[in-house]
Amino acid sequence: MAEWTKHSLLDLKSLSVEEIEMILETAKSFKEVSSRDVKKVPALRGKTVVMLFFEPSTRTRTSFELAAKRLSADTINIAASSSALSKGETILDMAKNIEAMNVDAIIVRHSCSGVPLVLADNLSASIINAGDGCREHPTQALLDMFTINEKLGKIKGLNISIVGDILHSRVARSNIWGLTKLGANVTVCGPSTMMPAGIEKLGVKVSYDIDAIIPESDVLMLLRIQKERQDDKRLPSIREYAKIFGVNQERLRKAKKEVLIMHPGPTNRGVELSAEVADGEYSVILNQVTNGVAIRMAVLYLLLGIREPVSA
Repeated sequence: MAEWTKHSLLDLKSLSVEEIEMILETAKSFKEVSSRDVKKVPALRGKTVVMLFFEPSTRTRTSFELAAKRLSADTINIAASSSALSKGETILDMAKNIEAMNVDAIIVRHSCSGVPLVLADNLSASIINAGDGCREHPTQALLDMFTINEKLGKIKGLNISIVGDILHSRVARSNIWGLTKLGANVTVCGPSTMMPAGIEKLGVKVSYDIDAIIPESDVLMLLRIQKERQDDKRLPSIREYAKIFGVNQERLRKAKKEVLIMHPGPTNRGVELSAEVADGEYSVILNQVTNGVAIRMAVLYLLLGIREPVSA
């Protein structure tokens, strides 16, 4: 395996195939750690990881915190609402003050695209992008790829359909970069008002008809309709979206026998998919959550790890 050289994880666009595969391979060992009675290894003992989240998050924040703690790192959570930002301090000044306390990594989530890149350009600490605006969410795509590979044994050659609000989705963008690099055939599907102009240039096919793509899909990745990003009224109604693009049992009857149903969460049941589909035999949504901890352990280990055996 090649040596890891990255100091931060900002996106999948800039990662090579070998680097993506290294993260996925490293995560396999850490998934085993999380199944032990004692779910901890000393790989990051003495390291300090800061969670700097400017957007609400349950899964991603908890997953990163568990990952750091299972690697024996110290963790600090900073709530943006109670930070010095409310007193007029800039994000960069705030991050520099945090770094001055000799922290090793800052995991940042922000509604504005590019914030993690600005921090990485101005700080010495490792920066991990936990989602920035509509740009990227690299660890979500990595855990998605890990889950697909785990369940279907490969990614290359699979037909993977990403359905929903492609325009506002950082999850879609990271998955497009990662999946196409690993050889998947990616189709994006959704309302025309939620499809970015020129998305085909990223190497994907575009469809506006979910019933046409379901029979050929090995994976259906459904995206959350982000009500907080719908100020421009691109949808007539949530009910209409559910009728035209929502996956229910009737639609699923047209799918392949081993199709995977995925969703990054939180799920709007009855909108992107029905409760029966979310909880059904084809759903790997909870597997995604489980694998998120292993992926984030792998990322932290590769960026910060003291190279001790995982089994220590």
